[in-house]
Amino acid sequence: MIRPILHYGFHFIIPLCIALLFFPKQWKKVYIIFIGAMLIDIDHILADQIFDPNRCSIGFHPLHSYYAIVVYGILSFFSKTRIIGLALIWHILTDYLDCLMM
Repeated sequence: MIRPILHYGFHFIIPLCIALLFFPKQWKKVYIIFIGAMLIDIDHILADQIFDPNRCSIGFHPLHSYYAIVVYGILSFFSKTRIIGLALIWHILTDYLDCLMM
């Protein structure tokens, strides 16, 4: 029961806290970008079973692959794509936390 609460809390509530704390002047924009980072979950439709609560997304789905994670890390180094990169990395870290709790 705690696992989905933590998972979705890390996807929705913690990004709001990050936006408010670190980007107070543009928190709405940053929060929308963090929520938009969940679009990488579109790769779940490529799986034979779209949703499997006991499957770790990291390394399984294309947009959750190690190659994609490297790209997300690179995006965070450039000022124009920094928030997008950080949002994508946060998404991956949240999914990784879920993997640890299996």
